[in-house]
Amino acid sequence: MHLPLSRAFSASSFHPKSCSVLMSNPTRKARLRGVVFDMDGTLTVPVIDFAAMYRAVLGDPEYLRVRAENPSGIDILHHIESWDPDRQKKANEIIAEYERRGLDRLQIMPGTPELCTFLDSKKLRRGLITRNVKSAVDLFHQRFGILFSPALSREFRPYKPDPAPLLHICSSWDVQPNEVMMVGDSLKDDVACGKRAGAFTCLLDQTGRYDAPQFDSVDFKPDFKVSSLADIVPLLDAHFDLVP
Repeated sequence: MHLPLSRAFSASSFHPKSCSVLMSNPTRKARLRGVVFDMDGTLTVPVIDFAAMYRAVLGDPEYLRVRAENPSGIDILHHIESWDPDRQKKANEIIAEYERRGLDRLQIMPGTPELCTFLDSKKLRRGLITRNVKSAVDLFHQRFGILFSPALSREFRPYKPDPAPLLHICSSWDVQPNEVMMVGDSLKDDVACGKRAGAFTCLLDQTGRYDAPQFDSVDFKPDFKVSSLADIVPLLDAHFDLVP
């Protein structure tokens, strides 16, 4: 179980240049033994045009309808699961092509090496959960020389926002979910996965898009919100007992 947390949240209390923790006892630090990261848009610079990809898969009318019904974002992988096999195959081919283009432009997110060096200095575990394919994870490890273990890709089912991948990592580390933080740039995938598993969550929001009113009513709210990975180091130092 978590240390007691207040679930109250308002967009105005989370600013792109700041972070907050909603702990009812601020003098007592929670134990943290590991951090799990999303990849695309978190450890790597966003390069995939998701809106264009969704339009290519769904068509304009369906894309606009689905987007209106899902203010926190479209879950395209789950959306196409109910389609007939031929239509689903074509959709997956479109998604794979956009992902291949993204690999050609893969860039590490500023602050990633420094954050990983800090975690290493504290002997904290670091893992990765992405809805991208294993080849993308392998390329990330190879190109930037920073390893995350376990590193779970789309081939691990069920994928985010289901808590299963995060719970799998906790089990492999032999730690409790409330001793782990999930860091990602998506409310619907990363924050939802972390909260469902019982972990702490940190939302990376570089542009302040999640300050918009339509995100006030989402089901899962982050414990922290930051505008850069560099903000996470002082956040961890201030609010957690960092224990290997």
